[in-house]
Amino acid sequence: MAEKKGIVKRLFKYLKEAKSELKKVIWPSRKEIISSTIVVLVAVLFFVLLIGCLDFFFAQLIKLISLKLL
Repeated sequence: MAEKKGIVKRLFKYLKEAKSELKKVIWPSRKEIISSTIVVLVAVLFFVLLIGCLDFFFAQLIKLISLKLL
């Protein structure tokens, strides 16, 4: 039973310290969040298109090579 009390005590200490640390955080504004989200979405879209184009190119190249070998 004493072990459980120690665990509970450590848990509450951890939560108290975590709350204290969260008060020190400088949270981004709504404008910063929106602009960061737009940057991420544009980057994801760019890489989706890049990988899709590369996939299509290599698929066509493999198809062309396989037809020439037959």
